[in-house]
Amino acid sequence: MPKSRPRDAFNGVKVFSATKFADRDLLGDRVTRWLREHPEFDIVDMVVTQSSDAEFHCVTITVFYSEAIASRRVAP
Repeated sequence: MPKSRPRDAFNGVKVFSATKFADRDLLGDRVTRWLREHPEFDIVDMVVTQSSDAEFHCVTITVFYSEAIASRRVAP
């Protein structure tokens, strides 16, 4: 019988980040493309983080997901 998991449980993380203006501008498109390429993942949460110093600004999008893991059958 399969074990149930808490709604917020995850077994995978994908991190997208960009520091250059043009790359930051396209970051959402990169995330959307990745999500479309992985419809089998159950997205649990997404966190957007911005950090900066005097010169550089970084935007990071972290995607937490749950991926079904196929059970391995042990040979008798």
